[in-house]
Amino acid sequence: MLIIGIAGGTGSGKTTVVHQIMNELPHTEVGIISQDSYYKANNNMTYDERALINFDHPRAIDFDLLVEHLKALKEGENIEQPVYSFVIHNRTDDTVLTHPRKVMIVEGILILTHPELRDLFDIKIFVHADSDERLIRRLKRDIAERGRDMDEVLLRYQSTLKPMHQQFIEPTKAFADIIIPNDKYNTVAIDVVRAVINQRLV
Repeated sequence: MLIIGIAGGTGSGKTTVVHQIMNELPHTEVGIISQDSYYKANNNMTYDERALINFDHPRAIDFDLLVEHLKALKEGENIEQPVYSFVIHNRTDDTVLTHPRKVMIVEGILILTHPELRDLFDIKIFVHADSDERLIRRLKRDIAERGRDMDEVLLRYQSTLKPMHQQFIEPTKAFADIIIPNDKYNTVAIDVVRAVINQRLV
């Protein structure tokens, strides 16, 4: 199994890069795990308390479970991937049955901050985008998909997203094997990643 970690700031275009990589690969042989599914369950807190959680800090992520699940997949075992709701700021009771694949892509803003998780990645990718562009994408997504209003998104960006990006996410660029600037379609970088994957799939 080839495990690829794709990191980068919020709104950097990680999902776009994932789709570009998968575009010409056999879909039956590639699986995706999102860090967002592994936010910790906070059943002991009220909604208002959960809304105050700093979701851009590494301690918000259940890295132990994510590492455990990746190791299980490497051993050929199925996993029950958690489902997280950004509307209620908590895990739901649902899970997603995830089967091992020849290639597993793990994507998320904080995945390169955790040493044990980092060691499981065969290829580490960091997607870089201009901070203004990331903010615009975050605004559009949170308003359209997560029921936020503009003031709430901007307040969260200024109070947590930006400082957390500078403290935890941007420094992990140093761990990346490949840095993809996502201000345009970067065919060379994507082709390099695809070539490495195809070698493993033979």
